[in-house]
Amino acid sequence: MSGTGRLGQEFDFEKYRLRSFVDQLIARDDVEIHDEPVALTALASIIEKTPKAVLFRQAGPERVELAAKVAASRERLMVALDATPETMHEKLLTRIATPKTSVEVPSNEAPVHAVQITGKDIDLSKLPFYPQHGLDGSCYISSGVDYVIDPVSGRTNVGSRRLALRNRTQAGTNVTAPSDLKRIYEGCVKRGERLPMSFTLGCHPLDFLAATTRQQGDEHHMVSALRGEPAPFVKSLTNNILVPADAEIVIEGYLDERGYCEPEGPYGEYMGYYGSIHMDPVFTCTAITMRSDVMHMTLQHGSAFVLDQTDAACMTELRVEATAMRILKTVCQEPIAVSSRSLSGGAGTLRISMKQHRHGEARNAILAIFAAMLQVKHVYVFDEDIDPADDRQVEWAFGTRFQADEDIVMVTGMMGKAMDPSLNGRRTGAKAGFDCTMPFGRKQTVVLTRCAAKEFTGAARFQTVEQALESGPHFYSALVEGIGSSDGREVALALDALRSQGRLGRDADGRYHLAEGTPGLTAIVGELYHDPNKGI
Repeated sequence: MSGTGRLGQEFDFEKYRLRSFVDQLIARDDVEIHDEPVALTALASIIEKTPKAVLFRQAGPERVELAAKVAASRERLMVALDATPETMHEKLLTRIATPKTSVEVPSNEAPVHAVQITGKDIDLSKLPFYPQHGLDGSCYISSGVDYVIDPVSGRTNVGSRRLALRNRTQAGTNVTAPSDLKRIYEGCVKRGERLPMSFTLGCHPLDFLAATTRQQGDEHHMVSALRGEPAPFVKSLTNNILVPADAEIVIEGYLDERGYCEPEGPYGEYMGYYGSIHMDPVFTCTAITMRSDVMHMTLQHGSAFVLDQTDAACMTELRVEATAMRILKTVCQEPIAVSSRSLSGGAGTLRISMKQHRHGEARNAILAIFAAMLQVKHVYVFDEDIDPADDRQVEWAFGTRFQADEDIVMVTGMMGKAMDPSLNGRRTGAKAGFDCTMPFGRKQTVVLTRCAAKEFTGAARFQTVEQALESGPHFYSALVEGIGSSDGREVALALDALRSQGRLGRDADGRYHLAEGTPGLTAIVGELYHDPNKGI
């Protein structure tokens, strides 16, 4: 399906729609498909138990198609960006930094206006709201991307919020956390005004990334920036808000002028804990529009112990890593890699690997991240030989290169995330950095070298062990490889023959030398690290 914008641009309305993206994931065998009818009460448990995205062909009594977790892995976000693991960060940052302008298309060309429901026909209870966590206050739709226009500045604000079903025309939503939307809405309440609002419920993951990325000016243009090309938008039927014309469904309406008047929650939040019940505004629906072959959408949100499989944490993880690498490049000579840990909510813990070129560089990196990134609570810094995404390597380095009395960087009185339950309601808290690097400038000796099996390759370069040692000192495995041995025992015997002749020595790192000594004893070349005859 294609269409034409007001300035003559041609649009492929299928390119960035949810259904097309799900088809891409199906082709990659990354979707668990349920063809059978599934009750709405069964959805959350099924979604939480699989690492894959999920597609329900017949969800609820209405038998709707419902996709879940389409952005809940690094690999899915890589597909969304059309990137590789090596180019993901740079591609995201480049798109954010490269403005694109969205283009309005007429209503009769917008796929999301194919079905229009207004007036007495509006019935939110026919949409797939469902119970998502055990203690939630209602059934929810978690995939809302909200669009509002600031009445004061005329600027469009875009965010991401849930909806809690109240009745056929009303839903609760969460506007308590500090945000531009909260500021805009509180201004409307003071003036006794309603705030018009439109939600898209079903979109490409890039639209979600746009919704959670701040931009100067009209934020709906960020959708175009993240897509890397102008996006088609259409004016809502009952307000003047522009929304993506290729979305699956749009709910139009307003937050009423009564302000924070109704309790909403609890709800399972992105940190893996419930957000408490609190007073919030009420959203009233004035229109529902959707595609003729609509695919509904839900997120996995806030499931503790599988936060790495939640949409919000994975999107946050990618954005945090990209931002952190940009910061590190300004304060470190050679940052190697970053890894934000989605199991801690996507942003709480950051791991860094870097090659140090001067004293204190690791600590500079820790403090730079804390100063620039409010959401990061813990930072671990490793040497360049450690992959920060590999838990085994990280645990090894943390256990062997870190001393608590020397290597902790503690900073207090720092702003934190309001949703962090460990703050106990405080506005500021502590952050900790862990310098897991080896002391800068310390000589690289065998006792500081990572041990691993050797793969023996290549042709023989020497005929005998003695000939090999004449070329210089060698480790035992280098001697085995040097003479082309597939066994190694004969090398040990050859070394013993040299020892018997008083011609074998070893240095502090354990390399073998040709050296003069006492027959039958191995000569010590230089000094050992700990000479038992001199004490430790």
